[in-house]
Amino acid sequence: MESASDWHSAKALLEWQIEMGADEAIEDAPVDRYALPETAKPAAVAKPAGQAAAPVAPPAVVRPAEQDPVDVARAAAAAAGSLQELRAALAAFEHCELKKGARNLVFADGAEGAPVMIIGEAPGRDEDREGRPFVGRAGQLLDRMLAAVGLSRAENVYITNVLPWRPPQNREPRPDEIAMLKPFLERHVALSDPRVIVLMGNISCQAVLGKRGITRLRGNWEQALGKPVLPMFHPAYLLRQPSAKRQAWADLLELQAKLREC
Repeated sequence: MESASDWHSAKALLEWQIEMGADEAIEDAPVDRYALPETAKPAAVAKPAGQAAAPVAPPAVVRPAEQDPVDVARAAAAAAGSLQELRAALAAFEHCELKKGARNLVFADGAEGAPVMIIGEAPGRDEDREGRPFVGRAGQLLDRMLAAVGLSRAENVYITNVLPWRPPQNREPRPDEIAMLKPFLERHVALSDPRVIVLMGNISCQAVLGKRGITRLRGNWEQALGKPVLPMFHPAYLLRQPSAKRQAWADLLELQAKLREC
């Protein structure tokens, strides 16, 4: 039997709840929350009319895989059926950052279909300004060297570079730039179809032969791109090291002798 104090305590608690606003039951019958199964979840509360729905995150954007510049270059070069089309393909190639800082595309100079094809490294300031390879002091020296063995770009020499755009501050081309533009160079050789190729400088040897060390490579014939290949000192190097002109003369005589054979 409950004591009077328990009754008065319960009555005081009930009056306090009424004063706090709890003056009616939510449901007709009380619910024993401890008896509910653990998996039970409260029902979703409907949003009042007119209330904006919660924002839904947009679906993730799936971006297409980036194209490999080498693959793009290979496809563009293969599609060129002439030197004019190859030049146009190079001009339209947008994957090389060098193009953005260069004034001109330096494609080639000399006699198309010539027996001798010279491959230089990259355009310098003069080449970038004029849009032709081997101009300025280095180009003038090259012309004198060729004339000494009966050759000229007007009649029997065709000249191009590994890169058609000038690197900033004439820095050395990076391996990725060489790899990116090599398909165009390979197609250039195939369309020109020279009897022999002269590689001027380390960068040309790296691009075509896959190795460097021009002082060791110069004067020794090798085979690449289906052609006899002769590495030589770059004329710019000869301007800095005049003592190497003796070796360059010996290489020119090698070139002259080879042309008599093939």
